[in-house]
Amino acid sequence: MVRYSDELIDEIRNRNDIVDIISQYVVLKRSGRNFFGLCPFHKEKSPSFCVSADKQIFHCFGCGVGGNVIHFVSKIENLNFKETIEMLADRSGIELPVINSEGDSKIAMLKSKIYEINQLTAEFYHNNLYNSAIAKPAQDYVKKRKLDNNTLKNFLIGYSGTNNELYKMLVEKGYKEEEILASGLVNKTDDGKFIDRYRRRLMFPIQDTRNKIIAFGGRVLDDSKPKYINSPENVVYSKGRHLFGLNIAKRGNLKKIIIVEGYMDAISLHQRGITNVVASLGTALTEAQGRLLRKTSEQVIIGYDADGAGQAATLRGLEILNNLGCDIRILQIEGAKDPDEFVIKYGPERFQKQVDKAISLVEFKIKMLKANLNLQHPNDKIKFLKEIANILAKIDNEIEREVYISNISLEYGISKEAIYAEIIKLNSQSVKSTKVLEKAKPRIEIKKEQTPVNEQIDKREKLIIYLLINYPEQSYEKIKDNIEISDISSERNQNIIKKLYEEIEKGNSNNNNIIDWFEDEETVNYLSWILAYDFEIEEINKCIDDVIFAYQKDKLIKKRNNIIKSLENKEISIDERENLEKELNNTIIQLAKMK
Repeated sequence: MVRYSDELIDEIRNRNDIVDIISQYVVLKRSGRNFFGLCPFHKEKSPSFCVSADKQIFHCFGCGVGGNVIHFVSKIENLNFKETIEMLADRSGIELPVINSEGDSKIAMLKSKIYEINQLTAEFYHNNLYNSAIAKPAQDYVKKRKLDNNTLKNFLIGYSGTNNELYKMLVEKGYKEEEILASGLVNKTDDGKFIDRYRRRLMFPIQDTRNKIIAFGGRVLDDSKPKYINSPENVVYSKGRHLFGLNIAKRGNLKKIIIVEGYMDAISLHQRGITNVVASLGTALTEAQGRLLRKTSEQVIIGYDADGAGQAATLRGLEILNNLGCDIRILQIEGAKDPDEFVIKYGPERFQKQVDKAISLVEFKIKMLKANLNLQHPNDKIKFLKEIANILAKIDNEIEREVYISNISLEYGISKEAIYAEIIKLNSQSVKSTKVLEKAKPRIEIKKEQTPVNEQIDKREKLIIYLLINYPEQSYEKIKDNIEISDISSERNQNIIKKLYEEIEKGNSNNNNIIDWFEDEETVNYLSWILAYDFEIEEINKCIDDVIFAYQKDKLIKKRNNIIKSLENKEISIDERENLEKELNNTIIQLAKMK
């Protein structure tokens, strides 16, 4: 496994503030000293995802995931440790040392081989495209779509032949069978033959944001099906986590970013000077792609096709992006079925005007609503008013809501008062529903003394860890002198406390590094919970004394119970019984003094 020095990792982590990083993926709102948002790792409606600027950690109290900025980026981007460090180092302008990869894991080595294979394949197919003897259909198609040579080279567009040329080339280059098959570019039949996945197709290499080729899309040049074949997912490619053309789009201004459906839409717009364009990869927009868009740009413009399927995809994408807190706009085009056709037919200037006039989510929903109603009919107009109120009631920003109410009132001849009245009615119904649900909930009040003993012990042990992490100078000597490791009930807590003792004795007491001392995900999540939890400590020294007192009391209670159990043994001698009774009496007196 690749190893970087602790000092280098510290520098990378310190230069990448966790709030700044996570804010690129999650809408965070400050609450006290921490920030909260909807967890990106599980579905939730109420924010339980906590980010601490002070401690530079995150934790979700819903699904339990947590860690520091390295853990977050690794999980959200689906990267291994080395790739995460490279990404964060690049972001913060830190040059990493070259490390011999001999110790890398097998998966890391396989990834490296697949990246090589993908690059060779893209170049191989691209060169094919210029060979008229085998690629005449592809050349004709490219001319028909008006793609120039610069665009072909910029996107490394190519052509796959017919006779397994790719497999033969990769074998000649020395790649192993398992590496070639793992790339997904070649299939193996039941009778042991190797067949190129792509044959007689126009080829579109897909690159990640680091310009590494991770997959391919292949389009037929006739009416055969399927129209497109895309790479299967593998160790370097997860189609729901990438966007076609983002690596090229990032070279320009991405204050606004346009997302379109197909490769050709994106390529055609790029060629005509509209470079802030990406395409989804043959699937409905995913949350991971949505986070990538939000991270990359201030405003996302959805430019899906104008047909029914395109509009349905737009609605799905809108909900995802809206839930992620994106500033969304919807491109409206007429006279063409998709952005590619529009820009060829009317030119880039007119297309850009449509981009500038892209409508908001609310406006799009109202437009879709209006398309299915006859506003000249009273019943439809009443339905229209109710649906509009339902849309506007979900807007938190009062100024934004006021603007929409004014515009709708003016455009559709509905009084502001009527719209407000309907919104108020909806809000009052929502409040009533909430109250009903609250009444329906079983109310179980548990007093502190009723809390199960094992829960008290669990919380106390977590508190010890919290104290050792956050207040080592005040807590370490006292806790170590008064509480034995064997007094800790949980083996996990024992191991953590042992490690904390070791590191504190070495002088390592920076609580921002604590999580790095533990490698397994379960312990990292557990520690992030402890760091994120509010133990409500008013006075630190009293808190430490209270914890020690609780353990001393528990020891005496345990001692008393053991003595009583021994006294129940009828076979002990008279002397032994007298000694035990004296010891029991002293123990009871000590316990009485502790109350």
